[in-house]
Order: sequence, then C-alpha cells, then structure tokens
Amino acid sequence: MIRHIVFFTVSPENVEAVRAGLSILTEIPSATRLEIGTNVKTDGFHRSIDLVVYGEFEDEAALAAYKAHPLYEESIRRVKPLREERFAADYVVEEAVRERL
Repeated sequence: MIRHIVFFTVSPENVEAVRAGLSILTEIPSATRLEIGTNVKTDGFHRSIDLVVYGEFEDEAALAAYKAHPLYEESIRRVKPLREERFAADYVVEEAVRERL
C-alpha cells in the first residue's frame, strides 16, 4: 500500500475555498481512503501547515490513476492559485519503520 500525504499552507481568507477545492479529490475512485483535514496546530514548533490531504492507495498504479483523473486536474485548477506552499510525500507502508532501529 502507498500512503500519500500532502501539506498546504494557505492564507486565512482562502482556507475554506482551498478545502472545497481539495474536497473534489474525495470523488476519485482510485483511493482506498482519502481525507482532507484541517491542522489543529497543537505542535509547539511549527504551525504554518493549514490543510492536509491523506490518501491510501493499493499500489503505485492506483496512485498514478488518481493523479491522472480529470477531477485531480480540476482540484489543482481551483487550489493552486489560492495556496501558498505545497509539500507532498509518498511511501510504501510495508517498508515503513515500525520499531526502534
């Protein structure tokens, strides 16, 4: 399984519009799980992240299908002009460290 996590920074006046634009992604069938979350900013060191996209995909092909879907492009079209920064990471769940090395 692939986990896909994307962090967005957004000016306060654009948070709702970006959340709405990201919500389009939930209609793409390639993900086994897809969530749009709002950062509650409890971390004392770094509070600039505003919104998070969390997705789970069966494999790299499913993630590629998600990114190739027309709704993905629609979401980008709406969100990109409103967001400030975007940071993304994908990793293979079975290869993740789960115990002290």
